[in-house]
Amino acid sequence: MVQISELQKPFNSGFGMRSSAMDVIHGIDLTGKTAVVTGGYSGLGLETVRALASAGARVIVAARRPDTAATELAGVAGKIEIAALDLGDPASIDSFGENLSGPVHILINNAAIMANPLTRDSRGYESQFATNHLGHFQLVGRLWDNLVAAKGARVVSVSSIGHRIGAPDLNDPNFETTPYDKWVSYGRAKSANSLFAVELDARGKAHGIRAFSLHPGGIMTNLQRYLPQEEMIAMGWMDKDGNLNPLFKTTEQGAATSVWCATSPQLDGMGGVYCEDCDIAVRHIAGGKAHGEVRDHAVDQDAARDLWTLSEKLTGVSYG
Repeated sequence: MVQISELQKPFNSGFGMRSSAMDVIHGIDLTGKTAVVTGGYSGLGLETVRALASAGARVIVAARRPDTAATELAGVAGKIEIAALDLGDPASIDSFGENLSGPVHILINNAAIMANPLTRDSRGYESQFATNHLGHFQLVGRLWDNLVAAKGARVVSVSSIGHRIGAPDLNDPNFETTPYDKWVSYGRAKSANSLFAVELDARGKAHGIRAFSLHPGGIMTNLQRYLPQEEMIAMGWMDKDGNLNPLFKTTEQGAATSVWCATSPQLDGMGGVYCEDCDIAVRHIAGGKAHGEVRDHAVDQDAARDLWTLSEKLTGVSYG
């Protein structure tokens, strides 16, 4: 049996770190296709929506703040609809799924929170794991029939280089017995995003559903809202004058890999892989660079199956 990590081999897509979402979607026609983008009204999500709509797709923006989304999307051309969705509220996710009819050809799980103080949802679940992973796990379940009906859907999960911080703790996913650490939580949630794509692809490909995960790159967006400037300076994201690290991308560049994973014919017949800079990322080796690599714990098939089982238990949602 081929382990998913063996598929982590770049193939020189022709795009790269500085490619934009508009670059990778050039020449692609999405007329008649429906795409759903969570958090598609700010940062990377907004540029993702802009690119998909420019190619003719009907884009449904799943928004926790629909009024804000309407304001931010007012100048974006194309067939764009806004629907309420709070990934931290299971009832909201159910309602979103019930109200969406017809095939969904593209689902981009883009919305996220990062490094926030300890917060728990109504179930007592830690918010980063609950929002970034469990909410999207439930969403895919509620849209399963729509994805199958597309007869060739792609589900894209936005992970992060933060996945290298560590694997999900399946024995204590909600920090009930261990002290909460905002970065450990974020890293685990981003690893969960990647592992979700691995198992979703394994279960979905017989139904025409392929799944991908990705690191969009370093981009300064509203995602950093919980981080003081002093912390970002200490991490090397910016200098003391507020100038960004040269390796950071623009939002247009940051959205490129999501759009590439969702639409590129180069990925036809493939799935379950972690991508970066509009290509498949290579496996990390000891002493290797962090950029452009994925750690094995984030593409481990056994861990992906175990996380899926836990996710079913925590959400009460089963599919695939």
